Amino acid sequence: MRKFQPILMILLGLMLLLSACASNTNTPATNKDEEENTTEEASEGTDRESDEKVEIEFWHSMGGNLGESIDVIAKEFSESQDTYVVNAEFQGSYEESLTKFRSIGGTTDAPAIIQTFEVGTKFMIDSGFIEPIHTFIEKDGYDVTQLEENILNYYTYDGKQYSMPFNSSTPVLIYNKDAFKEVGLDPENPPRTYSEIKDAASKLKTDERFGFSMLTYGWFFEELLATQGGMYVNNDNGRSNTATEATFNGVEGLRVFKWLDEMNQAGTFGNFGTVWDDIRAAFQTEKVAMYMDSSAGTKGIIDNADFEVGVAFIPHPDEVEPNGVIIGGASLWMSKGIAEEEQLAAWEFMKYVNSPDVQAKWHVETGYFSIHPEAYENDIVKEQWAEYPQLKVTVDQLQATKKGVATQGALISVFPESRQHIVTALEKLYQGSDPKEVLDEAVIQSNRAIEIANKTQGN
Repeated sequence: MRKFQPILMILLGLMLLLSACASNTNTPATNKDEEENTTEEASEGTDRESDEKVEIEFWHSMGGNLGESIDVIAKEFSESQDTYVVNAEFQGSYEESLTKFRSIGGTTDAPAIIQTFEVGTKFMIDSGFIEPIHTFIEKDGYDVTQLEENILNYYTYDGKQYSMPFNSSTPVLIYNKDAFKEVGLDPENPPRTYSEIKDAASKLKTDERFGFSMLTYGWFFEELLATQGGMYVNNDNGRSNTATEATFNGVEGLRVFKWLDEMNQAGTFGNFGTVWDDIRAAFQTEKVAMYMDSSAGTKGIIDNADFEVGVAFIPHPDEVEPNGVIIGGASLWMSKGIAEEEQLAAWEFMKYVNSPDVQAKWHVETGYFSIHPEAYENDIVKEQWAEYPQLKVTVDQLQATKKGVATQGALISVFPESRQHIVTALEKLYQGSDPKEVLDEAVIQSNRAIEIANKTQGN
């Protein structure tokens, strides 16, 4: 045995050396199963990288049921293909969302898509934070003529479409058909002109009920101005060049204020303040027989009323042929400064959102217009219109609107502030102040804001 000891020692040394070398390799394995598991994990890691989707953020300002509808749209888009994922994120009100966006706009941290209200349009165009979707419309050869022209017009400036319409609405006249019958008015022939509204309001007025009301909100004034062909600001409503002054105190604006003042002094006008829920509650509890509301709220009003509800076009002065309405609501904007693949994801989502099937479902669930008119031929829309024929009235009014700079809407970067000056003017009017004086003061205050904004922006 002694003579084999050197050989054994040599063999043992070789085994230890081989073992040490094996322990220094990058893929240690103690058995076949571990080797297979390691190989499998490495393969899965490679697959995950190659199959990874592009994820983007979509900031929106829709709460409650509207927010739930947006979540579903984003989820269904993400599941409809293998390239992109859209994460819908509620950011509070339009004002709150825009404030957040200002701090990161133009950086890689910005959301790929942000929903912004229509009066934020000029700010977004001037901000330098957004990529006009006109860029992708041209690259993709996308046919915008398939979409609702009277909605696209608002978001088009200098021949370019800057954002994609999303939740779009217009004002309508809502009225109590039962109350009409009660006082001998034809519920199927609602008033259209200022004098007809005044006459109907007088007949509908009782000790417990006002004849007519309008939310103390600048949007309704803008609409009553535009349907007359009136301009809110100069330079073709800020469409041919940057607006430098407000012009809404002209003959058209004064007609609106005098009309409201006459009904207020006659006691037929009910002032229910600035909160949407308050004026809607007043209508539903029969404290007012006619009022102006958003087309998007129509279905909810009908569902919550204990009487038959009528819907009609907005009123206009007797001596004026109505031009129609300006689109309200909000649109989707694409961020500049983010990765190109994220912009592509945003564009694909915008196209998906505006497809007829998605728009049909959105219209039925929310009451907002379909951006794609073909959606109105969808069975789910036809079924709802059969149950709620009033909804078709809102679409008819939009599609009957005449194209022009008045109904295209004004573009000013300080629109929210100017709207507040209109609110102040209306409040003073209802307290007994002179229509012309309060309207002129609103113009003066708006002009100050416009001047400061233009200087700041170097215009």
